[in-house]
Amino acid sequence: MTIKLRSMIIDDLKKYEEMNHPDRLFHEFNGPYFKRESLEELQDRIKRMYNVFNSGKPVKNHCKMIVDASNDDLIGEVSWYWKSEETKWLEIGVVIFNEIYWGRGIGYEAMSLWIDHVFTIFPDLVRIGLTTWSGNERMIKLSEKLGMRQEACFRMARTYNGNYYDSVSYGILKSEWSMSR
Repeated sequence: MTIKLRSMIIDDLKKYEEMNHPDRLFHEFNGPYFKRESLEELQDRIKRMYNVFNSGKPVKNHCKMIVDASNDDLIGEVSWYWKSEETKWLEIGVVIFNEIYWGRGIGYEAMSLWIDHVFTIFPDLVRIGLTTWSGNERMIKLSEKLGMRQEACFRMARTYNGNYYDSVSYGILKSEWSMSR
């Protein structure tokens, strides 16, 4: 399967809501120690997104949809956010919504495209980071496969289902990424 990254369009919102339903399995790995969005909160967020699209205002560009290039089916999402805009400290993330797509290299392909894109839209950026938790072994393996280095490990900093897990941060310098391409 070939994937592509593209901006969200209004036609994505129904499928996006379905894919983000609170019962979806990906929530067990994507920051499950944070309060999970309820169905009502998700529906409110989707309504706000419809309102933004219908207002004609520009849609925030901090994320892209991961779609099947052959049929435009929604697979997941990549995103970025500032840890500290003043110091150009930015972190990225990826979610593959449907577990039937897990383990097929889609996360790696999407994140490779996304890192290229983020370094392009922020030419002064010197590094990109990613933070996960020790219970998300797939994200740890993905970070390492991308050439990221573990930069921090906050031991027993996350609790989930009564167990403690480490918070783990990875990063890659622009120069390292360029050399690996």
